Amino acid sequence: MKYVNLGNTDIKVSRIAVGGMSFGKPSEDFHLWTLDQDKTKEMIAHALDLGVNFIDTANQYSHGTSEEYIGKALKDLGVARDKVVIATKVYFNEGHLSREAIMREIDGSLSRLGTDYVDLYQIHRFDYDTPIEETMEALNDLVKAGKVRAIGASAMYGYQFHNMQICAEKHGWTLFSTMQNHYNLLYREDERELIPVCKQYGVSLIPYSPLAGGHLAHPGWTIDSKRSQTDKVIRAKYDAYKDNDLQIIGRVEEMAEKYNVTMSEIALSWLYKRGVAAPIVGATKMNHFDDAVRAVDFDLSDEDAKYLEELYQPHALTGLIQHK
Repeated sequence: MKYVNLGNTDIKVSRIAVGGMSFGKPSEDFHLWTLDQDKTKEMIAHALDLGVNFIDTANQYSHGTSEEYIGKALKDLGVARDKVVIATKVYFNEGHLSREAIMREIDGSLSRLGTDYVDLYQIHRFDYDTPIEETMEALNDLVKAGKVRAIGASAMYGYQFHNMQICAEKHGWTLFSTMQNHYNLLYREDERELIPVCKQYGVSLIPYSPLAGGHLAHPGWTIDSKRSQTDKVIRAKYDAYKDNDLQIIGRVEEMAEKYNVTMSEIALSWLYKRGVAAPIVGATKMNHFDDAVRAVDFDLSDEDAKYLEELYQPHALTGLIQHK
């Protein structure tokens, strides 16, 4: 495994992160394909064995049970707190990013995770209803209180992220160290604005959906997995561009055959080529992590990257919250 520092911090993470959305109680109003407590423990144990030390979740994944399952798994496995980097998020809750909501939600997350602090606390979206100053000061106060080591943001417009960084700079508050944006071979809209702003600030990219909800991990559009059959979120994100995206998927398949590796390895190695620090891999089977870890050592040539990229067509923005 290779490791990298998050942004300008001294927090060292594996080049792959465990996606916590895979864990928790299944539910009709979140996801039906999530793993139970025992399977969560098995998956985390396997990831740790592979050298992965970075786990990402959120306060609302499986209505809080993702955090509970992860916390219990780490406790049962006897993992020392300083041997794992835990990230969680705040936004999809009452009050969004108000000071009151942030203070309430961090305590809930810490309780469910069974820890005194999280290494990375991320705002899950941009809040149009709360002043930026209120959010950034509250996050800074969490760092000062020792409940959070570093802060990050997730899908938003480039100018919004820039404004929040400017606000923190102006007041001498903690700046964001990471951006968890929607980024993969089938969705590259952030290359226009958001990613250049991240580079300007030395912010690490830790994208979600690096395999486009599994589309980049297998030939064709759907497979006979529970997630492929039941995940409405994936359908909403990708189905509108199916015809174009299938051509890109075809090239990933072709390149995987050429190098005798999995499609996941090709798709993830492209992200490394684009400067990504640690893609967040939502795995439901052990071999998903095996493939992801192998990608860390697979170097894609400039020519191969161009071949994978050249069929891309602009997509409508998805993931972020559109202007009100």
